[in-house]
Amino acid sequence: MALTSPRRSALSDQVIAELRNQITSGAWPVGSRIPTEPELVEQLGVARNTVREAVRALAHNGLLDIRQGSGTYVVATSELAGVMHRRFADADPLHVAELRSTLESSAARLAARRRTERDLRQLDTLLARREEAWAAGDAERFVAADATLHLAVVAASHNEVLTALYADLGHLLRDWLRDGVGRELRPENHMDHARLVAAIRAGDAETAAAEAASYTEHCVVTGVRG
Repeated sequence: MALTSPRRSALSDQVIAELRNQITSGAWPVGSRIPTEPELVEQLGVARNTVREAVRALAHNGLLDIRQGSGTYVVATSELAGVMHRRFADADPLHVAELRSTLESSAARLAARRRTERDLRQLDTLLARREEAWAAGDAERFVAADATLHLAVVAASHNEVLTALYADLGHLLRDWLRDGVGRELRPENHMDHARLVAAIRAGDAETAAAEAASYTEHCVVTGVRG
């Protein structure tokens, strides 16, 4: 079996790193179609085979999805996120809700004990942004704002492993939320997250944990997610 020369392998690794950087930096967000193969060849100044090899490698790792006749799309921002996206895309929504409840409740408990003033300012800003999106009736904007607020709560736990795991699950959870919210925001389905932020600010770990858990429990019962 012929082996790839070190020089070509190194170049391919550089292209993979550059494409991965476009994904992780948000330049190519999840759901977007990346430039075509000829466009990448021109942008990167490398051979078509090198670009093709790099794209296939990232597709194999779960970051890209090659769709014949349509293009190549970003489906995850890390290898772990890609694995989770493939593994849990068709999971029972109840099981996803239970996982989310477990992670967010634990994170909220820690956040109440460890939050900083900077965390609190961030939570206030994101809570206001979430409410503005709801008031505007913009479902997609609300999904993004709600997901960002929940991630900020987890980040306020200052547990890097928990935060990374939750972030890797983020796109799966966002898809779940988007499906539940639908195209129309209905007043009767609104869930106030101010109590969660207030409990974290007050350092009330048990109330914060209970509030975080209650959201997903409510979603399971009503079929609404948020």
